[in-house]
Amino acid sequence: MAVYTHVDEKAAESFLIEYEIGDLVSLNGVEQGVENTNYILDTTKGRYVLTLFEKRVEANDLPFFMAAMAHMSANAIPAPAPVVDKKGAAVGRLCGRPAAITTFLSGQQRMEPAPDECRMMGETNARLHSASRNFSMTRTNSLSLEGWCSLAAKTVARADECASGLSNIIQEEIDFQTRMRPTKLETGLVHADLFPDNVFFEGGRISGVIDFYFACTDAYAYDLAITLNAWAHSLAGWSEEGARALITGYQNVRRITDAEKSALPALLRGAALRILLTRLYDFLNRVDGAVVAIKDPLAYRDLLLFHRDGGSHDLFG
Repeated sequence: MAVYTHVDEKAAESFLIEYEIGDLVSLNGVEQGVENTNYILDTTKGRYVLTLFEKRVEANDLPFFMAAMAHMSANAIPAPAPVVDKKGAAVGRLCGRPAAITTFLSGQQRMEPAPDECRMMGETNARLHSASRNFSMTRTNSLSLEGWCSLAAKTVARADECASGLSNIIQEEIDFQTRMRPTKLETGLVHADLFPDNVFFEGGRISGVIDFYFACTDAYAYDLAITLNAWAHSLAGWSEEGARALITGYQNVRRITDAEKSALPALLRGAALRILLTRLYDFLNRVDGAVVAIKDPLAYRDLLLFHRDGGSHDLFG
């Protein structure tokens, strides 16, 4: 989440006329995140989230994202439910941007998750994958290998402005992923961005899984790799205990196949490269006037090098 487009009360009130969720009480921007503009929207009938879609989000992808959230919400995943307007549409226009309102989910993030919270995340990730099996819509992952190559082309010439030698690391990993990218793995709807800031806890359980705006059709094992990187790695380094707890939780719900186990080392590297490149792009292309916290690309450079050196090779004991 972030604020790129500033919405005043008059514009918000006009937008709300198209909905049946009460009158505007307050509108407060959310700084966290880097992709879209988000506000906490309070009305006389409750609390919601207002999102204006920016940057990498294509308007023709929005029906997929809305349907993915609605499907997960209807299948016991604590995902936000899209709120439709009086005409039954889940996406409108506000301040020149596509915009949507979703239900608000309460809870707290765990930015330094404990092993038991990692286990719960693994279980939820697997339940999401299991629920995706009867979701009929598909969307190509725009941030898979082709997307990485595109981002690398846009950033590699300036990468050393961020850190010396970074351009060589990126090019070497692009070459590796081009040769070694795993295929023929089980696929379906995946979240593709299950970071701790997209998950809420309340009452000793996961109470919310938000920000489905990278959701796509891809390998479940790739989604697991993104989640492992996000939950088992922190400023303190890689947590083998956290990684194994997450995998244990995942396998409590869905068994990881032998093919997926074999693919995970390369997928962990690819997942680290994906976040390194998106963060590097944002680092090099800051938006003037945006209320947004730019995340450190080098944390994922270090994680990529850790995986490349075999530091996470023994995930299954």
